[in-house]
Amino acid sequence: MSGERFCVLIIGGYGTFGGRLARLLGDEPRLRLLVAGRSLEKADDFVADLRTPKDGAEGLGSNNLGAMVQAVRFDRDGDLTEQLTRMRPALVVDASGPFQSFGKDAYKVAEACIDLGIDYADIADSTGFVAGIGGLDAAAKAKGTLALSGLSSLPALSFAALDAMAPHFSRIETVAAGIAPSAHVRIGLNVVRAIASYAGKKITVRRDGRPAAGRGLIDAMRVTVAAPGAAPLRSRKFLLVDAPDLALLPARFAGLKSSFTGVGTEPQPLQRLLSLAARLVRLRVLPSLLPFARLLQRASHAFAVGEHRGGMFVRVGGVDHAGKRLTCGWHLIAEGDDGPFIPIIGVEALVRRLLTGTRPENGARPAAGELQLADFEAAFQRFSITSGITMENEQAPLPLYQRILGSAWERLPPALAALHAGGARVASGRARIERGGGLLARIVAGVIGFPRAGEDVPVTVRFAADDDKEIWTRDFGGKIFRSIQLEGKGRDRHLLAEVFGPFRVLMALVPDGEKLRLVVRGWRFFGIPLPMFLAPGGNTYEEERDGRFHFHVEIGGRLTGLVVRYTGWLDLEE
Repeated sequence: MSGERFCVLIIGGYGTFGGRLARLLGDEPRLRLLVAGRSLEKADDFVADLRTPKDGAEGLGSNNLGAMVQAVRFDRDGDLTEQLTRMRPALVVDASGPFQSFGKDAYKVAEACIDLGIDYADIADSTGFVAGIGGLDAAAKAKGTLALSGLSSLPALSFAALDAMAPHFSRIETVAAGIAPSAHVRIGLNVVRAIASYAGKKITVRRDGRPAAGRGLIDAMRVTVAAPGAAPLRSRKFLLVDAPDLALLPARFAGLKSSFTGVGTEPQPLQRLLSLAARLVRLRVLPSLLPFARLLQRASHAFAVGEHRGGMFVRVGGVDHAGKRLTCGWHLIAEGDDGPFIPIIGVEALVRRLLTGTRPENGARPAAGELQLADFEAAFQRFSITSGITMENEQAPLPLYQRILGSAWERLPPALAALHAGGARVASGRARIERGGGLLARIVAGVIGFPRAGEDVPVTVRFAADDDKEIWTRDFGGKIFRSIQLEGKGRDRHLLAEVFGPFRVLMALVPDGEKLRLVVRGWRFFGIPLPMFLAPGGNTYEEERDGRFHFHVEIGGRLTGLVVRYTGWLDLEE
């Protein structure tokens, strides 16, 4: 490229998603960013904040170390040709919305860009808007411009995940995708309005291989979002939402029998109330939830309780190349405030491609399939975002830990992978055992059969595979106790369940460098769920040290204190 900066006009540049895009691109010195919206005052305030040093770091766009950032006023209802000609952007990104409410002149911004030979992209999530952008294809090609719609989580990221899983299948029959935002993320009013616009209304989905009428925020499916290598989100129901994938999937997969796109919010009781309100729309007690959009937004902010984590999933079912049934899932988990960056990572990837001279084909089309999963994964490295693929249902079952870990299995150190390779095996070594001194701790240890305290105790562990579970028989210097390990089902899916007598402890398997951590996520007593604040916990992990398998198991609780802690090493016997 020449010395002139590449100019990007971000419509809605100080909004929920446009502002995050500006922050992502603000460190790129080859860019000139125009932060645009109807209010020049708000745009100026945002740019001033962007340039303000924070936590000792220099502000973005300051001293020419990053992008040149400028606040501008832009009115999509004004003279678009005059505004665009004056600003002279190379790319216009529409991050405003809600695209569902743009009306008969929905594409006027895209059309104005094409007429002036300016590239265009948006993060639309409206099925009709994204699917209809193809009507501008001939004009865009004639002008030598690019117009991509839906460069967001759905459909750009979801289709990138689909394309990564598709090679495992000879035929894809079912596709489901969903987004689970953190309860602590402040959802923008435009997003709430978009969802409220179709609550209780008909949404076209695929059922039994034919188009069918689903109901927005009423139809549901339960999913546990579990990215390989991260503690799963809590199991939740996802309510049907209108997303571009529903219109685009049948053309992508000719044999598609069913489709679903959903949102799973926390707290779930609030989501159930929202679904109840959608039923009132279906029964025509209410004409629409749109008048209540601001109230719904305030409720989501007021009841921000639970974990500050979000996620996404894409699940595919069909037939593999051997003719066997296969279900494959791609899952993502974002920690803290990182989740809301995901919808604009696709635009960031497009901009960085254009900066390197890598340009998609001219024309106007949905963004489904425009980017590869690797493009998104490279951007995820800047955040606390974990993603990966799991084979969730294979007729030739994998070893227990490999099934649960999915693609994160490949990150295990060799000593850990060997011990959990499945089948009948024996490992032996030495251990140090500590026991808690409290009365309740001694009672629990006696019921389960934990060994007595000791130094340099000989230990042997025998692993026996029994269908889909493993029986671990531990022998600590002649003191034997057993447990059963298996994959959780239903709400406990993607968790490792370990059964000690009447107790069942549910754990997430989380690789952490050379360690595999076992994080308690729930527990049961004779099948009855018990409060998490009373759950047995402790610092429990496995690790490879000098090529040898080492273990550190700690079991205790608020009521018992330390019950038992045993540490040591094991070698697999030939």
